[in-house]
Amino acid sequence: MKRAGPYLVTLWLLWLGGGASTAHQERPNIVIIVADDLGWNDVSFHGSNQIPTPNIDALAYDGIILNRHYVPPLCTPSRASLMTGKHPMNIGMQDHVIISDEPWGLGLDQKLMPQYFREAGYRTHLVGKWHLGFFRRAYTPTYRGFDSHFGYLGPYIDYWDHSLQMNETSARGLDMRRNTAVNYDANGTYATDLFNDEAVRLIDSHNRSKPLFLVLTHLAPHTGNEDDPLQAPADEIAKFDYIQDPKRRTLAAMVSRIDTGVGRIYRSLERRRMLNNTIILFYADNGAPTLGIHANSGSNYPLRGQKESPWEGAVRGAALIWSRLLPRKGIVSNQWLHVSDWLPTLGHAAGIRISPNNSPIDGQNQWSTLTSSSNSGRTVVMNNAHNEFTYSSYIKRGWKYVNGTSFKGAYDRWLGQLKDGEQISHEEYYKRLIASQTIGSSMQLTRDDVKRLRSKAMVECSSAQGTVYVQAIPCEPLVKPCLFNVVEDPCERVNLADQYPELLKDLQSDVERFKRDALPPRNQPSDSRSDPALHNYTWTWWQDEMDEQQHMAPYILYLAAAIEILLILIVLW
Repeated sequence: MKRAGPYLVTLWLLWLGGGASTAHQERPNIVIIVADDLGWNDVSFHGSNQIPTPNIDALAYDGIILNRHYVPPLCTPSRASLMTGKHPMNIGMQDHVIISDEPWGLGLDQKLMPQYFREAGYRTHLVGKWHLGFFRRAYTPTYRGFDSHFGYLGPYIDYWDHSLQMNETSARGLDMRRNTAVNYDANGTYATDLFNDEAVRLIDSHNRSKPLFLVLTHLAPHTGNEDDPLQAPADEIAKFDYIQDPKRRTLAAMVSRIDTGVGRIYRSLERRRMLNNTIILFYADNGAPTLGIHANSGSNYPLRGQKESPWEGAVRGAALIWSRLLPRKGIVSNQWLHVSDWLPTLGHAAGIRISPNNSPIDGQNQWSTLTSSSNSGRTVVMNNAHNEFTYSSYIKRGWKYVNGTSFKGAYDRWLGQLKDGEQISHEEYYKRLIASQTIGSSMQLTRDDVKRLRSKAMVECSSAQGTVYVQAIPCEPLVKPCLFNVVEDPCERVNLADQYPELLKDLQSDVERFKRDALPPRNQPSDSRSDPALHNYTWTWWQDEMDEQQHMAPYILYLAAAIEILLILIVLW
């Protein structure tokens, strides 16, 4: 693949540097692909050969691997931060995910990413997961800036019949819609394929007179319903017969299907001659849940912890950005980035002025970091201060403060270590990477390029017991706060709280300030009126429907009375 010529890049950078936003300028197409509960070690560009992800890797090696991309530790907070450019604590979205029977969502006073892009002339589309509230229509995607939405509104669904069952006693309800209409036609189609198909369809049918803003938020590799949590097509699972654990084998198939879709999307953009003016961002919304609630056997190893915890395995996510508009490629960036940065960064790339209608955004414009060797300017990452679990996780200039933890410390370990003998060879991995059906076939990637970049992207930590990580200086976060240098000790093995008490105190003071300034969590208790059994066995905006039923009730009574009188008159006649 040839890079954009120097003349094109120079003009582009001059335009961006000037902050131009005139309508006649050609704005870049934006494609954001989000994998749900994908672990750090579940993509092969971080060095593992167990689950080859050749299409994702090809973009990573020909683009920029974002090796310090931080995300909130849970689905709803992470998506809220992307959409608003704000930290979840500052919009009341910091504690828990939205359960489908709970009447709350991302505040309607927040201006969202698709609204900015639509105002700038973009066609805006969401495919897949929403998970930012749907108890009223006003909270749903097509009311919040997206021209279209094909996907589901809640946290997860069955991969085949697209239903959601909250627990063993609740009713099972369909959660699949095209815009606001319930979609029954897709039943029986594997969800990942369904969403990939829709993304390709949108690209293939896109009117190029307008720029494209496409967000594909996959279900995979999040689990489905509890009765059958890990699901993938049998032929895909069979490709990973060298993995002994059947759960991990299915997880591999789920990830592989995402990777296939990334290749299809790239080919569609190439076919439509849109690649030269497209930015592709791929990232994980949070770390994988190896154990516990909605466990998918994902691996964040060698990072410590997992989803819904204060550790790096929860908040340091796999990520990359690719574009021919970027003058640098084949880079592993260790600059500090946060998911809230993408609104101002992509907005700048598109010449869009980000002006929220209430509180300022927390994200920082990182475009110069991506286009040059300048530092990101981000010195702090507030991972979370959870109200119910009462834990805090905060990074300042590479020093990380952890106070408290979740689930009584059940996820405080190094989880998801891969077994020996369950990986393909590096040579086989490289062959898959440059195979004709992958993105890599059109890129000038060499074996040495791949080896060099994979080595740089890997996280390695010394251990007193070989590859089994142990705490060199123990941390007991339920007893007292801990301090780590996550630049030198990314696996959080060496607690330096006793060595640097003043630094610990400084970070603790920052955390207390963040907590004082935070908005109260918006979470609400469940509402039994949401039960799908009351709504034709679908998940819907139940409060609107109940209001409409109450509004119509008097008219129905009047109509019934009128019919009764009419019948009496007919009999008397």
